Formats: sequence, structure tokens, C-alpha cells
Amino acid sequence: MQVTLQKAFVKIDKEQCKGCTLCIETCPVDVLKISDRFNSRGYHYTEYVGDGCTGCGVCFYACPEPGAITVYKRGAIVDEEVLSEA
Repeated sequence: MQVTLQKAFVKIDKEQCKGCTLCIETCPVDVLKISDRFNSRGYHYTEYVGDGCTGCGVCFYACPEPGAITVYKRGAIVDEEVLSEA
């Protein structure tokens, strides 16, 4: 089933993230942080704090790792699974 997003959010693929923090540094609303945990490659990965994303996409463009960041804008139509993984 598909749903319309009521607010924007960002998903970080922790296994793709190498912890460079470029997304954190460029986020204009400070909704990203570095995790205390490690991914399977031994990197501290970036995490979304859970609220406040505007969907601007600056983090996506700053990230050097293709596929590590997905930005979902308010009003987008997505599968319900996207929300359960957020």
C-alpha cells in the first residue's frame, strides 16, 4: 500500500556510510548526528535524529557515497515499508 508523506525525512544506509560527516556539516537544520555504534565495516555511521528534516537534499549532494542517503520530501508517495524502516 502506498501513502503520502506528511513530513520529510532522511534515511541513512548505515552499511554504506563511511562516517565522513560531510552530511552532518552541511545539514542546515542539524538533524543528523554521528552514531556511537559501528557498522560492519568499522565506521561510526550517520543517523537521522528523527524529526525536523525539511527535505532540502543538501546532505544527499554532500555525500560522496552513492546510495548512502535517501531524502524523502513531504508530499511524496511511497510504499508503507519506507515508513516502517524510517
